[in-house]
Amino acid sequence: MKAEIHPTYYPEATVLCACGNTWKTGSTQESLRTDVCSACHPFFTGEQRIVDTEGQVDRFYKKIKSHEEFEKAKTDRKTKKAVADVSVEVLEMGARVTNALVDSKIVTVQDLLTLLEGGDQPLLDIKGFGRKSLIDLKKALRAQGFEIPEAAEEISI
Repeated sequence: MKAEIHPTYYPEATVLCACGNTWKTGSTQESLRTDVCSACHPFFTGEQRIVDTEGQVDRFYKKIKSHEEFEKAKTDRKTKKAVADVSVEVLEMGARVTNALVDSKIVTVQDLLTLLEGGDQPLLDIKGFGRKSLIDLKKALRAQGFEIPEAAEEISI
C-alpha cells in the first residue's frame, strides 16, 4: 500500500440511530448517524410502519386528498345540474328577456327546457325574444350547468 493516501481508519467508530440505538463498528469516520437500524426497521421488527425520509408518502396522500376533493366537487356539480325547478331569473338574462319569458308563462328553467325540446322556433315566436336573446339564453343555461336538448342545439337560419 502507498503511504499517506488512505483515510484514517477508526476501528471503534460509534454509530447512532434516530431511534437511540448505538453500536461500534469500523469506519473512516469517528461517528456516524443513521435514520433506520436493525432495531427499528420494519423488516426486522415485524411492525407495520412507513419509513419515509423523502416525503413521498405525504405527497401521495396529498394527491389522494386532492383527487377525493375533485370527485366530490364533480358529484356536487352533477346534483346541481339536476335541479331545474328554479326561476328563470336565476339565469340573469336581463329584465327585457326575463319579462318576455314570464309574460309567455315560462317561469321556471324546467318550463324553458321543455319548450326547447321542440327546437328554437317556439322561443323565437315569443314577442320581444330574438336570436341574440336565444344565444345568450343558451350560454346562460350552459354556464349554470343545464343540458340543452338536442333539438335546440341544431342551428336553424
